[in-house]
Amino acid sequence: MDPRTQRLSLSLPKLAVFTLPDAHEVDIECTRGAVWITLDHDRRDIVLEPGERFRSDSHRRALVAALEPSCVRFSAAALSVAARPAPAERSPWRLWAHGMTPA
Repeated sequence: MDPRTQRLSLSLPKLAVFTLPDAHEVDIECTRGAVWITLDHDRRDIVLEPGERFRSDSHRRALVAALEPSCVRFSAAALSVAARPAPAERSPWRLWAHGMTPA
């Protein structure tokens, strides 16, 4: 795996909800339990079980809810300085420190 990939693993108790303000190109993988993912303004409901993953291709908020005690791994490629969009185009939510908060 690319060393520039950012990763975060979480253990979520049953019914816990985690908010990902910008899910664009973030891999969400269920490693234990089962999680339900819903994206703002998206009619789909995504349910992941162990070993399954989901990646959104749009800039939308995602809510990740644990249907039972679960572990979830989030990963996204870090942008290199040359690949970063101009400040006016850059979402402040792309940074892990600002983009991932408990619901």
